[in-house]
Amino acid sequence: MFSRTLPLVALLLAGPAFAAPVTLSPADPQPSAGSLKPGLAVAYAYPRDVKTLANAKSALKSAEKGPALKGMSYADTTAGDLTLTSKSAEKVAAAISGFIRFDAPGTFKVNVISNDGVMASIGGKEIAYNDDIHACEPAGVKEVIVPVAGWYAFEATYFQRKGTACLEMDWNAGGRMGLVPDSAFAHSK
Repeated sequence: MFSRTLPLVALLLAGPAFAAPVTLSPADPQPSAGSLKPGLAVAYAYPRDVKTLANAKSALKSAEKGPALKGMSYADTTAGDLTLTSKSAEKVAAAISGFIRFDAPGTFKVNVISNDGVMASIGGKEIAYNDDIHACEPAGVKEVIVPVAGWYAFEATYFQRKGTACLEMDWNAGGRMGLVPDSAFAHSK
């Protein structure tokens, strides 16, 4: 199980922490407040087995819309608990989409934590890639440049094979690394 007290060294070694920052592209046009609903849109597939992101993407060709996610704040579950808002605890693939809001421009660190695989992007740039079966663990800190405050497209492909599940996202928008609040996510009505 991932612990938020994991030493910083382990977080840095977990992924591409030393890669150059990527500049995100804001949504164009910016969605109006009246066109958005809280959380993230999600579609699910339930393959016989899923061990890679390629398996998940293949299964998602026949995905069904699921109840919206509250955000990216799904802590490690107990075996047998449903994965995210799906109707299954195991062998779940999810296509997640919507927007994330940055309230100010600047350079930020982001980190996606998952069990099992995940590939995520913000503003057209990959921010997380972890394509294997594992316990709840970080994909690695990614530094992103946010040129202007506002909404940025958010997309993720996720899979959970068996056992426990988690899907979370941290950022340092408040100065210290911490969970991205659910209120920072929205999707089109």
